[in-house]
Amino acid sequence: MAANSRLDSAMRKFAQNLFVGIIAWSTCAFAESETRPNILWITIEDWSADLSCYGTKGIHTPHVDQLAAEGVRYQWAFTTSPVCSTSRSAMMTGHHQNFIGAHQHRKHNKVELPYGIKTIPHLLQEAGYYTALMSWKTDCNFIPFKKEDLFMGGDWSEREEGQPFFARITFQDTHRKWNRDPQRPIAIEDVELPPYYYDNEFVRRDWANGLEQMQLVDREVGALLDRLEKEGLAENTLVFFIGDHGRCHIRGKQFLYDGGIRIPMIMRWPGRVKAGQVNEDLVMSLDICATILEVAKVEPPVPLHGESLLGEEITNRNYVFSARDKMDETHDSMRAIRSKEFKLIHNLMPERAWCQFNEYKEASYPVLAEMNILNLKGELNEVQAAFFAKTKPELELYNVKVDPHEVNNLADDPQYAEIRDDLLQKLNNWRKEVIDDQGVSEEFRADGAFPAERPDDIPAFLWINQNKEKYDFNALGWPAWYPTRSLAQWEEARQKWEPYVMREADEEVDRPIICLPRAKDLLKMKKKEKATQP
Repeated sequence: MAANSRLDSAMRKFAQNLFVGIIAWSTCAFAESETRPNILWITIEDWSADLSCYGTKGIHTPHVDQLAAEGVRYQWAFTTSPVCSTSRSAMMTGHHQNFIGAHQHRKHNKVELPYGIKTIPHLLQEAGYYTALMSWKTDCNFIPFKKEDLFMGGDWSEREEGQPFFARITFQDTHRKWNRDPQRPIAIEDVELPPYYYDNEFVRRDWANGLEQMQLVDREVGALLDRLEKEGLAENTLVFFIGDHGRCHIRGKQFLYDGGIRIPMIMRWPGRVKAGQVNEDLVMSLDICATILEVAKVEPPVPLHGESLLGEEITNRNYVFSARDKMDETHDSMRAIRSKEFKLIHNLMPERAWCQFNEYKEASYPVLAEMNILNLKGELNEVQAAFFAKTKPELELYNVKVDPHEVNNLADDPQYAEIRDDLLQKLNNWRKEVIDDQGVSEEFRADGAFPAERPDDIPAFLWINQNKEKYDFNALGWPAWYPTRSLAQWEEARQKWEPYVMREADEEVDRPIICLPRAKDLLKMKKKEKATQP
């Protein structure tokens, strides 16, 4: 009876997808097969849908474009969180990061997964797949989190003959490594900046440098796909291409605007997924997990939060949700709900500035220095200056259909009050019923834990280093002072960035140290010093 039930279910899915394909609004056509497919999941770090197949100006990504041409490109794909460890924790399990207690980025006290949840690679291993992580980074905020504990090996070539494989690989250089591309440099006149960016040569060059790095990654993706072809695996391999979260720019990564949570997503499965599709449904990274388990014929012990991309459920989805909590030791908390037309962001800590201190961003974002200077000088326009305010509104509402850059907050507009309240209610229901949201504790808020003002003569990063024995920054987070530096101190940082950002495509320039040197910075300096010695 159970076998007949499964067969009936499979036939119903086949018939449904066949019908949907005939009427031309299908995503895919799926049929049962004797053998389960191989699965290759390609991830790029810190990157939005800034690819030529998505219409981004200046960039040329022919290999990813070809992958999209051979499968389906999802126009409106989103991650559950705007930073790597939390979004990856969700993708490793198929559940929202808050639900599994993995929502605090770089969590120090990792614990085991709750409710009997198992990771996707463990479920596939139990089902007979060979699981491989072909890069080093797992970045999970739970136990187990090490590569050797999550995957069986490091390459699909290590599997037994005839064994299907599940392989994941991350190309990480878009994570602000940002090498220039001598083969195809991008002129600053050819790029398009969002309106919340100041438009000058320095800002354009930084943006173009990021696009050039993606061109280099595109070639790495192309080489991997060529390997599939050469080994005769392409026809029976389901390939996913995705970003772990949005772009590493201000108002991108770490925030719930589309720049932080909208991602590229492409699926290719020869003979199963119709080529050349552009899908307009609201999809999310967790849908990949549900799709993988479906094609592998695996039933998860706890129902996943995503839906299979091979079914009809996503065509009926009206909303996607996302959350942001601790980022390193920067304490903040935000929740968002997005439809095709509107997004509501609930800032749970509106008393804090968007640009409160975060060491990663200050050490990595040249434009953060540039725009802090311009803001302190009063030279930004209203749209550009908004992100550098000392506090946030509690609610932000955007009509993303007409305002895709999310710069016109409608939360206080009486005409949109009904929409705002409806979205807020749905967001609160999701927080309560789906992710069991714990909100913000008094300890996390850390009111009164630090001096009220930043000392005028010292930037935040130095004060924090000098007081690391006095305060438990792991528990309290870093002070929420803003601005984090004086005008002169930001100008000094900007001067350090200049030769690096403005370097020629074939020129080697070391990335400057803007905060304190990290261990790898010290090692690099030591190696360089040793190499120059006679």
